[in-house]
Amino acid sequence: MAESPLREPTFLVLTALAETPQHGYAVIEDVQRISAGRVRLRAGTLYAVLDRLRADGLIEVDREEVVQSRLRRYYRLTALGATRLADEATRLRRHADAAGDRLRRAGLLLEGGAA
Repeated sequence: MAESPLREPTFLVLTALAETPQHGYAVIEDVQRISAGRVRLRAGTLYAVLDRLRADGLIEVDREEVVQSRLRRYYRLTALGATRLADEATRLRRHADAAGDRLRRAGLLLEGGAA
């Protein structure tokens, strides 16, 4: 049985961690950047996602440091996490391509992508 699709915040968190390890606040900012400001994670949501991803083996703690007397934990993608993200990106791309093809055939989408 195929894995269920990732929820958008989960997909974006994995995407944020794909390039380099990041701490929580940096992930929040990166997700906002990746989504062009459309997705704004709250700290509680982020840490729930991070906990779930760690439990699933998709991310792990890269390192910890103390900054202004506060613990800053950096997370990184695991090999399993990279595979899961790549699989989900492929799935989404396949669906988007199918939608675009059908819209173009129906004359509802121009070649450049605009309707």
